[in-house]
Amino acid sequence: MASGRDGCDYRSSHYHTSYELHGIENLPEGPGLVIYYHGAIPLDYLFFIARLYVTQRKICCSVVDRFVFKIPGFRRLLEKLFMNCTKEDCYSALKTYLLGVAPGGTREGLYSNSDYPIVWAKRIGFAQLAIDTKVPIIPMFTENHREGYKVIGQSGLQKMMYEKFRLPFASVYGGFPVKWRTYLGEPIPYDPNITAEELAKKARIALEALRDKHQKRPGSIGRALLERFQCHTKEE
Repeated sequence: MASGRDGCDYRSSHYHTSYELHGIENLPEGPGLVIYYHGAIPLDYLFFIARLYVTQRKICCSVVDRFVFKIPGFRRLLEKLFMNCTKEDCYSALKTYLLGVAPGGTREGLYSNSDYPIVWAKRIGFAQLAIDTKVPIIPMFTENHREGYKVIGQSGLQKMMYEKFRLPFASVYGGFPVKWRTYLGEPIPYDPNITAEELAKKARIALEALRDKHQKRPGSIGRALLERFQCHTKEE
């Protein structure tokens, strides 16, 4: 199956969200760093790595927050799908494979909102990783992601508790069968003359550009549900 700009020409095998993946041609033949917007529950990212492997036989390794491995009953499963946040694992993966990272992580997943602000704080480690391994950065954004799953509990106290203990003091609800379209932007090539701060800013601008192009804001569950039956993208 080929990826394209016209959502009606791309058939998804995942019924729940009628998932589409666009921009596979922007992925490098070799290793690269995929940076993506982190929703409340990043199922879109799981769909992405599954679709990528099924259609292209490309492997995308993944980094997740450490607390995820502490979830009872899920550790063994998660270890098959993701890697822990060790620098050595990341460097090793980027010798051969794509590597997926959400710079905003759980903080962005819980404390962003339906206007889709990018919540990265001052994280630049991913940019330094790309510089050290001399790989391109590929931005990724999924349309209507936050309409699929919503967060309860975004008070100042809960945010403070998260910052102190790094545990998600909030609840997620949803599973709404909204339309999801994942877009891969043009790669940001390796530049030996750029600093990690500059590269992180450049990556953020690229991700925000994808969001602004493809996401109607603020998000709407009703509109996102209707888009399952419509043949259009935001710019149309």
